[in-house]
Amino acid sequence: MSKRPFCITIATWSQDQEALHAVRFEVFIHEQSVPEDEEWDALDPHCEHVLARDERGNPIGCGRLSPDGRIGRMAVLATWRGHAVGKALLTYLLDRARQLNWGVVLLSSQTHALDFYSRAGFVAYGDTYIDAGIPHRMMRRILEPATGKPSVVPLHPCPTRRDTLAAWARRLQECQHRLFIFSRDLDPGFLDTPPIVLQLRHLALRGRGVEIRMLIQNPESVQRHGHPLIELIQRLPTAIRVRVPVEKEDLANPAAFLLNDHQGFLWRQLGYRFEAQTSASAPGRHAELSGYFDQVWERAVPTVQFRALEL
Repeated sequence: MSKRPFCITIATWSQDQEALHAVRFEVFIHEQSVPEDEEWDALDPHCEHVLARDERGNPIGCGRLSPDGRIGRMAVLATWRGHAVGKALLTYLLDRARQLNWGVVLLSSQTHALDFYSRAGFVAYGDTYIDAGIPHRMMRRILEPATGKPSVVPLHPCPTRRDTLAAWARRLQECQHRLFIFSRDLDPGFLDTPPIVLQLRHLALRGRGVEIRMLIQNPESVQRHGHPLIELIQRLPTAIRVRVPVEKEDLANPAAFLLNDHQGFLWRQLGYRFEAQTSASAPGRHAELSGYFDQVWERAVPTVQFRALEL
């Protein structure tokens, strides 16, 4: 089966309720005949939600972490099953549970999905019971303890292009409102791939409070190669702001990096190579790179190259 592009994004009940409703209504209420008054509960506004979206931005899957330590409301549209959407959603939710220092995660699995969760390390316990007319069993997974200081997520090397591309996707998934990018030419091979472009589009379209800042050392190269982000930059100038460094030392910096608003970063010592270092939360390193970015931003100038392409 050929792979179909999709991305996983953080969602909030206040901003993404319509998309979450669409998936859960189709899967649980329409397909599985769950009573509508049992599907929506008082926990939703207090949960952490994730959404899967297709290349056009349509919601295709969802899940949530509730304050009582459970993964729930996992749903994937029928036309997208078999494309690893559920696995991607579950992987993200487990990673988020580790960041929250949860020692164990629980879930209530429909019996037909027991094998799916077992492959992800969950173990069933207790008797089968009926919930909303569907047989279920409880499952649990013990999360491996974090290494080192519990409040610090270790730095991870990315020795291959595939590793770095996956790290790009993960840092974007964790971003809620603010994203800083320092690059020579918008990182061909990473920032021009369809999944990453899609994630950036969804972030930029989240609405008020979103701020994406890009420092691009060589905007002429970006324009010359017709980078797919140019159209997005032109369409959303209030959400995406681009400046060009002017100082020689800033233009000569060979590094490339990304910073999100969860203190996560991805840094490449040589921007033209794929090897990288990343972390989901590294306050010290994040503060160091953020301070440098702010200094360069203040002495940089707005780019005019992309405006010249407008029709």
